[in-house]
Amino acid sequence: MSVTPVPRRIWLCADDYGIAPGVNRAIRQLISQARLNATSVMIVGHAIGRDEAQALVGVAAAPRCAIGLHVTLTAPFHPVTTGFRPLDGGAFLPLSGMLRRASARRLDSEMIETEIIAQIAAFTELFGRPPDYFDGHQHVQLFPQVRDGLLSAVRRRAPHAWVRQCGRATTFKKRLAQPKALLLDVLSVGFRERARRSGIAFNSAFAGAYDFTRQGDFSRLMPGFLDGLPDGGVVMCHPGFVDDTLKALDPLTDQREREYDYLASDGFAALLASRHVTLA
Repeated sequence: MSVTPVPRRIWLCADDYGIAPGVNRAIRQLISQARLNATSVMIVGHAIGRDEAQALVGVAAAPRCAIGLHVTLTAPFHPVTTGFRPLDGGAFLPLSGMLRRASARRLDSEMIETEIIAQIAAFTELFGRPPDYFDGHQHVQLFPQVRDGLLSAVRRRAPHAWVRQCGRATTFKKRLAQPKALLLDVLSVGFRERARRSGIAFNSAFAGAYDFTRQGDFSRLMPGFLDGLPDGGVVMCHPGFVDDTLKALDPLTDQREREYDYLASDGFAALLASRHVTLA
């Protein structure tokens, strides 16, 4: 006897709004089609200002789409605060350098908190309210010391927001098969514990991490992202249209267009229906 799947409501979150005009446009189009229900804004990106913010607000109102802050602390982007350290040529450190320093506890949590508060203030000035939720560019929110600064900033400036943890709801065998996602699982353990102690809400589970350099088939990966994802889980995505701004800033280019094409397709809508998944 077949068992009807339990209906689930999830967050499908597009990262990087603000990184480039083509990414912004693709995200807005998917929101207008009800194919996304969350997007996080890179306030230090090269394509975020009042016009881009208001365009997002316009499409996010109906159907409702949560708008979060994509906390950014890695190169090639620059801090909002003038005294932030360490820097590399005026920009944040590359991801590898940031992770090494965080793992060795060689960062200043108070300085990180000050920078995140400044990013929250810039977001609030543009959107007229604090972020609905928080995540991080290249998952920097999970790093030791960074997480302390982030959670303190959220508690002080956006206490009703939730934060994104990146631990999966999968079997042990599947965890070991995906090194990148396994690292996120490990980093998320301490992040969740600190969020609990701070009284800050977080998502039930996470999916969407894969090796972008191998240009995986997003349409084939999505069913696996949904399998086992509980109610309230988050699936991360990076849809976008490639333009010169994006090419100058980020190695993730053509894959964004493939993600967009699938999310806009009838096949994706059919997958959600077949799995009894709706966007929260």
